[in-house]
Parts: sequence; C-alpha cells; structure tokens
Amino acid sequence: MKKETLKKGFSKLCTAKAMAELYEANFKQVSKYVHATSRGHEAIQIALGLQLLPQDYAFPYYRDDAMLLSFGLEPYDLMLQLLAKKDDPFSGGRTYYSHPSLKDDDKPKIPHQSSATGMQTIPATGVAMGMQYKELQGLDDSSLESDPVSSSAVENALKPITVCSLGDASVTEGEIAEAFQMAALKQMPILYLVQDNGWDISANAAETRAQNAFEYAQGFKGLDAISIDGANFTESYEALEKVIETIRTERRPFLVHAKVPLLNHHTSGVRMEWYRDDLDEASSRDPYPVLKQQLLDVGFSEKEVEDIENLAKTKVQSDFERALLAEDPKPEDLFTNDFVPTPITEEKGTRSPEGSEKVVMVDCALFAVEELMKKHKECLLYGQDVGGRLGGVFREAATLAQKFGDDRVFNTPIQEAFIVGSTAGMSAVGLKPIVEVQFADYIWPGLNQLFTEVSRSCYLSNGKWPVSMILRVPIGAYGSGGPYHSSSVESVITNIRGIKIAYPSNGADLKGLMKAAYYDPNPVVILEHKGLYWSKVPGTQGATSVEPSEDYVLPFGKAWVLQEIWKQENVETLTIVTYGMGVHWAMNASEELGMQDQIEVIDLRTLFPLDEDTIMTSVKKTGKCLVVTEEPSNNSFARALAGKIQEECFKYLDAPVMTIGSENMPAIPLNSTLEQTMIPSTEKVKSKISLLLEY
Repeated sequence: MKKETLKKGFSKLCTAKAMAELYEANFKQVSKYVHATSRGHEAIQIALGLQLLPQDYAFPYYRDDAMLLSFGLEPYDLMLQLLAKKDDPFSGGRTYYSHPSLKDDDKPKIPHQSSATGMQTIPATGVAMGMQYKELQGLDDSSLESDPVSSSAVENALKPITVCSLGDASVTEGEIAEAFQMAALKQMPILYLVQDNGWDISANAAETRAQNAFEYAQGFKGLDAISIDGANFTESYEALEKVIETIRTERRPFLVHAKVPLLNHHTSGVRMEWYRDDLDEASSRDPYPVLKQQLLDVGFSEKEVEDIENLAKTKVQSDFERALLAEDPKPEDLFTNDFVPTPITEEKGTRSPEGSEKVVMVDCALFAVEELMKKHKECLLYGQDVGGRLGGVFREAATLAQKFGDDRVFNTPIQEAFIVGSTAGMSAVGLKPIVEVQFADYIWPGLNQLFTEVSRSCYLSNGKWPVSMILRVPIGAYGSGGPYHSSSVESVITNIRGIKIAYPSNGADLKGLMKAAYYDPNPVVILEHKGLYWSKVPGTQGATSVEPSEDYVLPFGKAWVLQEIWKQENVETLTIVTYGMGVHWAMNASEELGMQDQIEVIDLRTLFPLDEDTIMTSVKKTGKCLVVTEEPSNNSFARALAGKIQEECFKYLDAPVMTIGSENMPAIPLNSTLEQTMIPSTEKVKSKISLLLEY
C-alpha cells in the first residue's frame, strides 16, 4: 500500500477518534441531541470512503462519521449537524448527527435516508437499478432533465457504483431481503457494506441472528460476499479495492461483511457501561494502534505520527469551538422545503378535443403514460404483472412493454416495499419512475418506505433530494372484490405529509393529473377507483371522457365545481364535497331528487393539496354541507374535512356539517348483499341529503 494512503487513512482515523473523545469530554453540552460515533469502525469506513468517486452514490448509516470525513467533509460540517445548527449542510438542523444528504460536485452523492436500520437498503438499491437502466438505455446525465452528477463523472471513465452501509443487526429486517433479491436478480452495481460489531442495542448477535450477514448472503444466488477484519485498515482497503473494481467493471452486486469492535456507546443516549460485558475484549481489537503501527512499520517516524495525531486534535477542537457559536435555525425555517415548487400551476391544453370519441377512464391513464414514455426516455414503469404478458391486472399497462421494451416496462417480485422505496433511488439519479401496487389493500408493506424514505426526503435533505415519482393505486369496492381487494385507504395516505395525493372521478381528470404528476418534482400518489375504470357500475357513465389532448395538464389543488348553483335566500341549499366514486353518487342523487338547482357538487380531484377556498366559498353560500366518502367515516379524512369546514364556516351554517361513508366495519365482505350494505350508494346519499335539508 502507498505510504500516502496509509498516512491519509491514519489522519482520518485520528480525526474521527478525536471527535468521539471530544464529544465524550463535553457530554452534557453535546448530548442535547442524540448522536452515535464510528469509534471502533473507523478503519473499514475510511478504507471505503477514500476509494469512492464523485460519480458514485453512497448511503452511509448513522455510525459512519469516519466515512464522511474520508469523503472530504470537515469535522465542522459534522458538528453543525451534531448541534442542529442552521448551516448544517445536510438538513439545516432537522435531523440527527451522521444522517447525511449531500449533492456536492466533488464528493460522492448522498441521497437522503432515514435512521438506516435496514430501510435505506431499498432506496440504495433503487439507485443501482437506476444506474443500470441508464446504461441499458444509453442515457447520460447531460441528456436528463435533472443532472445530479457533475461533469467529473464524464472526466473520469470509471463507471459509477452504489454503496449501502449497514449495521449487521439491521440485516434481519425483511426489507433487506427485498433489496438483496432484486440486486441479485437484476445484477445491479451495488456494494452492501455490513459493519458487524456483534450488537443491536443491548441485544447481542447470539440473541437476535441465526447467522451473520456473510452467511445470510449465501442464500441469494448472484450476490457474492466476503468476510474481512474491518478493524484492519490495510486488509480492508485491499479487499475493498478488489470488490469495487469488480463492481465497476462487471456491474454486479457484492456484499462485504466487516467484523469490527464497538468502542463507544450505541448512542449518547444508551451508554455501553449499562449492559456491555465485553468491553475489554472489544478494546483489544481497536483499529487505532494497529494502523499506527503500520505507519511505523513502513518508515514513518514517531514524531511524524505524533504530529498527525496532534494536528487532528487541534483541528477537531477548533472546529468544535466554531460550531458552538454557529447560528441556530429560526422559527420560520421550519416552514421551508417540504416540497419543491412545481411548474404546473394552471390548467393548460385542450380538455375535450373536437371530433374525439369518449374513452373509458383506464384508457385515459394508459394513453397518458404512453405519451410520457414516448417523450421522456427517463420515464419507466414497473410493478407486479405490468409486463408484456398481462399489462396489469386492470390492463392499465396494456401494450406498453411491447412498445417500449422490457427494460422500461417490467415486472417486479411481490415486493411492495421495494416498488415504493426504490423510486427514491431512481429519482436521485434523474429518472422518473411510475410504479403501482395492484390494490390499495396491498399498499401496507410499502407504507414504511413511503413514509420514512419517500415523503421526508425533500424536507430532511433541506430541499436537495426531492423524490419525483408517481405511485398508482387502484382503490375502492367494486363487483364483490371482497376484503382484500376493496379497501379505501386515503385517510392513512393523507396523514403522510410530504406527498401529493390525487383521487380523480373521471378519465379527463386522471389524464390531466397524471401529466401534472409527472412534471411535479415531488412524490405523488394517484388513487384510481377501479369501479370507474370501465364505468361498469350503474350510474358511472360520467367517468368516461373525451380523451384530452397530449398537452393537457390539470394542476393539483384545483377542485371542480361540477354542479354550480346560485345563492338563494328562500330555498334550502346544500354543498356536497366529495371525490372518486362519491362524485357519481352525489350527482345521481341530486338528479333523482330533482334538486340540481339546490345542490352544489364539488369534486375535490386532489386530497392534497386541498382546494379549501373553493370548498369554503361554496359552503358559505349554501349554508349546509355533506361530505361523501367511500371510507368508513369514523376517524376518516372526510370526517376531518367536515370538522375543518365546521370550524371555518360556523357562523354561515344552518346545520351541522355531516358525512356519509361506509359502515364502520373492519373489512368489506365478499357477499354482494353484505358489500352493498357496507358501502354508500345513490339511495343512501339521497336519504342523507333529505335529512340534512330538513334540519
């Protein structure tokens, strides 16, 4: 090994060690916010960090401060995050120490990730999947609309890789298996670095793991693995050098299992002396004296080594004193970077071209995706059964694989978490994924990724890494779908901040919102009622539309007053606020009652952002309001909206704001009689209207 590499590695190790010691010496001052350090893990982290390039993507985990130093970050940068300061370069004081997100031209790219107990493996694998896709499609970053990688990638001919860093305890997570499976199946260019210190928090490996990560990897055909002494810098560097070269040239996944000691606390909040009985044995494997001796063995003098140590300590102390004086965030800083501004703010294009025939709702979405894929090579579609053989269980992807190829439209395993979470990685490399889960009932395994990785990325990276993706979710009860194919889930989804949510009632809206979602740099969930796809449910012919023009876009947050009335002093009037299937129940009920002049119907179109101005203006005019939903109404989005309307419009109301939804039962039964008893209908809405008008 080159002497300069040993010297650089030792300098970084001394810096990380000095930081851990300084934090411990100033424990009360720095532990207002919880932190963990790399003490004991430094050798493997630095050995990796020194070999990554600016075109690479890295997902360090919360103990990887030594790795971050080896990327070129200064102690001061990390300390700004330690102390949650305004100029914390990763999150602006929003997230924990060593939870990085970085987009500097001269360093590996670090997308946002969560606290990294396994969940980050899916977004990281999504980055590798995106790298592979771009290579297959012949895309370089200069051809993409977003350019996350600097020109240094062009200057350096080495192909990029993705690195995902993990603690061994996290490998027991189920989402790890999804990531490993896809990486092995598709042969993606990713390195999983597993740092094994033998502990979770207070539970050790013998209690919690049937095998270590190296042994576990043997079960994934196509995922090669090695196990090394991660406390030895030279062994780690040389082993990683070979692995990284293999990934760069052969474009396949690798796992490195590095055995390391944990020489500091799990975190500042969980002290090692409370439960550890192996501290003497762990200290005997300290990487610091080993690397120090290696310097001496290759000819460095005692004084040269001592100078490196002293310089590191001085730098750490100086940076700490600076960081203590740095500015804290202001209260108004809370309200920034939850979303990136979207360019789609106005309805544009032709909604109903002359001479065109009406098409069913599912086809409007299909045509929208086809137009997007023709125009944008970075647009791709994946999920379960969307590939060429079937084209989606609702034929919502029919013919797309044949038209665009199996690399752009492809099936995934039954992996809702991977389908959702991988979009964060795909977006990070400049792609625009459209993904779907087959039914709303199947979304639950994907909620961890949607909430933890996708929705918070923009906010917790302080605007650096918004996730641009579309998640399509067929939803709702239709044709005796039973308890596992009929659920409504919007109340759960609307409680995830940081995503946008559409729930259209007709094909034209679906196409316009699909286009707006694609050009929106933020994550979007589109809830598509499967009972409206073909208008087979009686009374839903209004869901069919003349297909809008290719350039038609419909901005989020603009409700449609589908049936508008005027203010009337001597007649009882009513506003119905609804969305999806509820729009058709409301319109049919209004018509059958002969009250089109008394009932104003508002189609929300999007549940977030929500067009509150249109809602409140209408209710203040009519004096009464009914919110119609298909969900069970208790604790629902609809009930919360009713409360908001009541709060805003109280002095204008002539009756309480009411809601109607499904019966408050745990699931929708299979039997058609029970299903119809469970869910709302035109008749039930008519009864509720009459009750409210008579109030």
